[in-house]
Amino acid sequence: VQLQASGGGLVQAGGSLRLSCAASGRSFSRYGMGWLRQAPGKEREFVAAINWSGGQTSYADSVKGRFTISRDNAKNTLYLQMNALKPEDTAVYYCAANVGGYLSSDSRRFDYWGQGTQVTVSS
Repeated sequence: VQLQASGGGLVQAGGSLRLSCAASGRSFSRYGMGWLRQAPGKEREFVAAINWSGGQTSYADSVKGRFTISRDNAKNTLYLQMNALKPEDTAVYYCAANVGGYLSSDSRRFDYWGQGTQVTVSS
């Protein structure tokens, strides 16, 4: 499967962005999906995850209440709605898929990765 993330950009603190991740192939609806991010000089960290059906979601404490992960299996697309953005949210955001379909916050459990999209939040 190929994943293509988009929607990043430059936004002021307090603003919003919506990231999208378009997946190729017919198996998207069976995959568990996630968003992870990596800031300069830091390790990649978990942001949010969703199981195959969208019935279960999980968030990092740092984004809980501000970010919402969702998916549209008919469109083979994953989303991340980001509100009340902070400068510390600045990072490259990656979408990722696990073929098991489960909810996971562990980057090692993801089998496919997109290329990343840059999000920059100015203060």
